[in-house]
Amino acid sequence: MTTPDLFDLREIFDQQQIMVCFNGPINAALIEEIGRALRDYLNHQQEQPSAVADIFAVYIEMTQNIRRYADQHPELAGAASAAIVVSREDGHYVVSAGNVVTPDDGRELLKRVDELAAMDRNELKAFFKAQLRQPREILNGSAGLGLIDMARKASRPLVATVREMDGQRSFLSLRVAL
Repeated sequence: MTTPDLFDLREIFDQQQIMVCFNGPINAALIEEIGRALRDYLNHQQEQPSAVADIFAVYIEMTQNIRRYADQHPELAGAASAAIVVSREDGHYVVSAGNVVTPDDGRELLKRVDELAAMDRNELKAFFKAQLRQPREILNGSAGLGLIDMARKASRPLVATVREMDGQRSFLSLRVAL
């Protein structure tokens, strides 16, 4: 196996305006370190503090969800690995993350993202408030309030895709434009 040409990889990053890219096993220490680097980069770019806070919050929510999912599914090969990309697109920051999930869990999250994408800002706000009043057991540890909050922060509807890997695993990707 040959090592990828780093110049070519850098060119791709520049063309796609990728600022942060990570692929591999994720843990709390890495989440924190990447988050710190992301926050430092955004502050260096002199972004508005509210924008930095929103981008950071979405990054943290996505990566912690991946970490929790992996902890809940230790038997699922590859669940502890993540692909994370923070980029710029049409004047917006985009936080994308992907991980291995069961096909059923992937379909369920895709359904929830599609439901949220169909809501306007007022509907998202009302839905968030309604979910706050629900007993925690009803949410069952799924991407509940965090997913809704990401949809509320987003400048465009959330986008999720699920790609089948084999009969037991799918790869879930979630994209949030801020």
